[in-house]
Parts: sequence; structure tokens; C-alpha cells
Amino acid sequence: MARKPDDMPMTQYLILFDYIGVVLFAATGALTASRRQLDIMGFIFLANLTGIGGGSVRDVVLNQPVFWVDQPLYLAICIATAVFVYGTAHFLESRYKVLLWLDACALALFAVFGAHKGFLLTGSPIVAILTGAMTATLGGILRDVLAGEPNAVTREEIYVSAAVAGAAVYVGLRLMDVQVLLAAFAGGFVAFGLRAGALALGWTLPRYHPRPGRPPDSP
Repeated sequence: MARKPDDMPMTQYLILFDYIGVVLFAATGALTASRRQLDIMGFIFLANLTGIGGGSVRDVVLNQPVFWVDQPLYLAICIATAVFVYGTAHFLESRYKVLLWLDACALALFAVFGAHKGFLLTGSPIVAILTGAMTATLGGILRDVLAGEPNAVTREEIYVSAAVAGAAVYVGLRLMDVQVLLAAFAGGFVAFGLRAGALALGWTLPRYHPRPGRPPDSP
């Protein structure tokens, strides 16, 4: 698919989504470290893992230079966020609730930016949706697994599907020639809305329930 003429300039605006998402995800990593009572290096490690983890995998899949290698500012942002949270986390009454809502905001931003980057580089809607979901969820999943927290895949409420839906809305609107920023805000709104509904109202998708198998001697 040919790139739209406004794709490249608009990428500069969407980079703001990326920076904000990195700050928010890095903050969730640092808040997880505070819940586990880690030292400052643990804060910095989890902040970086969460802030840049999903985007790193996305860039490897897209065969692109990993973004934070070319732009070390992303590392500095994660480190600064970790240090800030290390000094202020004790002021929060419920760090887990703050973590979940920051994560929801970051998920919405990364779902859109990851989809935008995948679509811009490949022109494939399916690849773009996958890179959006990957960017939005892998950092948080890695954070939870390493910290021993219930991770987003095994929890009941909507998480990965919110990122997929947001990325799909963005890509679908772009296929209809909707302007980049409008499509981005729409996709982000859908992703955040679904995740917010999961957090506030307990929205879930139907879960698999196993059925008894046939007896071994059945025909």
C-alpha cells in the first residue's frame, strides 16, 4: 500500500504519544518496584523494561533500528522517571490503583503509536494491528512476570484486546483516509475506554470452559 503524503509529517506529532507513553509505562515499572520494596537499581531496571520493552520488540520485528539505541533520550526519561517515583511513591495512598490507571493511559498511547509505525513501514493492516498490540502490552507483561505480579494475560479483565481494538480502529480509519491525528485520538479513546471499563466495571471477554470428553469406549 502506498504511503499517504501526510504520513511522515504527522509522525512527528505522534512521537509525542510515544514519549508520554514511555513516561507513563516507566512510572508503572517504578511503582511495581516500590510495591516490591526494591532498591534504586530495581526501580531503574523495571522502569526501563516497562517503558521501552514493547517498542524494542516491535522494532526488532519490523527489522528497524531499536529506537532507544538511536535516541538514548528514551533511556534518560525512564531513569529520571524511576528516580522521581523512588522519591515520591510513599505519598500515594494506593500505588496499585495508580499503577493500573497509568498503565491504561500508556496502553492507549502505545497501541496507536505502534500501529502507526507498523502501518507506515509495511502498509499492512494486520501487521500494524499486531505491532500496536505488541508495543502496548509486552512491556507491562514483562514487568508483571519479573515482579511476580498477576500479569495481564492471566487476569480476567480486558487488557490485550483493548490494545488490539484501539490499533484496529486507528488502522481502519487510516484505510478510509481519515487524517492521522483524528484516527489516533479515536483509536486511543477506544483502547482507553475498553481498559477503563475493565478496571472500573469489571468488563471481561467470555472465558473458555472445558467440557467433559467422551468416554474412551464411545464410538
